[in-house]
Order: sequence, then structure tokens, then C-alpha cells
Amino acid sequence: MPSMSYVRWPDRRAAGIDLAGELGDFKDADPVVVGLPRGGVEVADEVAKALGAPLEIVVVRKVGAPGQPELGIGAVGSGGVVYINQALVDRMGVSPAALERLVASTSEEVEARLRRWIGHRDEPSLEGRTVIVVDDGLATGGTAKAAERVLRAHKPSRLVLAIPVCPPESVEPLLEIYDDVVVLATPRPFLAVGEHFDDFSQVGDDDVRDILDEASRR
Repeated sequence: MPSMSYVRWPDRRAAGIDLAGELGDFKDADPVVVGLPRGGVEVADEVAKALGAPLEIVVVRKVGAPGQPELGIGAVGSGGVVYINQALVDRMGVSPAALERLVASTSEEVEARLRRWIGHRDEPSLEGRTVIVVDDGLATGGTAKAAERVLRAHKPSRLVLAIPVCPPESVEPLLEIYDDVVVLATPRPFLAVGEHFDDFSQVGDDDVRDILDEASRR
């Protein structure tokens, strides 16, 4: 696994093309590619194109710390799946009541986003399939852990996590829950996912819908 001290891509789609190049061995497994909205959907779209695979999404949102919404202290996935980084919660002194409120509001957001992005489409059948979960990168891994719990309920035969970049210390815990983890770079020091992209602009709801609609027509 690469451990380059620094790597940078022009944008998410460029990273997706590079990531697809490392996933060619899965092409014959008839995989389903699942993007983590919103940024991961752009990366996943390039992977799905290269593998000739369908593109789906799993809705997972991080639970932001009080006063520091960018710091994930956990994550919530569709279907009521919740992951909490209890060690971080304890270290930050987040009360049980505050945590409950944060989880509840995040759960409401997950369901609202699911309706906006996929509407009333039936959930895909993933049972017995090789499922490749793609994001644009990760820091603590909370979202990827929540996604694993959501997707395991669909009984895939193999669950693979594929990401462009993450800190080296995040890889081993993910190897314990995913069947395979493919990472292009594990730089040290790791500052933030966005530091590894020239263009890391926000992906909007309309963008996600458009990507999914186009993928469904392929």
C-alpha cells in the first residue's frame, strides 16, 4: 500500500480514474459500486464507468461534535444504523443528552437526503454481490464504519472499501471489518482530505441526482 508523503489530484474524478486502475481485478466479479454522498459519488462514478458496474449510494452522515461540526464523533446511516466513536465522545466531554440530540437530528437529515437523492426508487439488491464502497477519502473512518454496518445488512458476498487517501493509522481498523481495503495513498502527516485535491468544491444535491440518473442510463 502506498505511503507517499504527499499526493494531490486535480479533482475527485481524477482520483476516481486512478482508483479504478487499482480495482481492475474486481471487474469479472460483476460488482456493484456504492458511492458515499456527496463527494464520494463523483469518485464512485468513475470507478463504476471503468468497471462497467451499476452505481448506487448509501446515505451516511457524520455526527458533528458540538461547536465543531466538521469533527465527526460518529455517524448515522439509513435504516437507523448508528456508529459512535465513544473514546472521542468521552475525551470531548459530550453529554449523553447532547449526543442523543445530535444523533436524532443527523438521523432526520439522513432520511431527508435519501428521499431527495433516490426518491422512491427501490433499494438495489446487493445480496450475494461484490460491493465496492467508494468515498473521496477519510480521516477517522467513522462514515466508512457506519456504511459497512448498513451494507452488511444486505448480505453481500464481499464488501470492499476503495478510497484515494487516508491517514495510515485508519487503515488497520477498516481491514478488520471490510473484506478488502484499497487505498491509493496513506500520507504522513495527514492534514485533511481536501488538502489532496486542487478542486474540492462541494457536490450539490442536484449533482448527486444527475450522476445517479446518468449512471442508471448506462
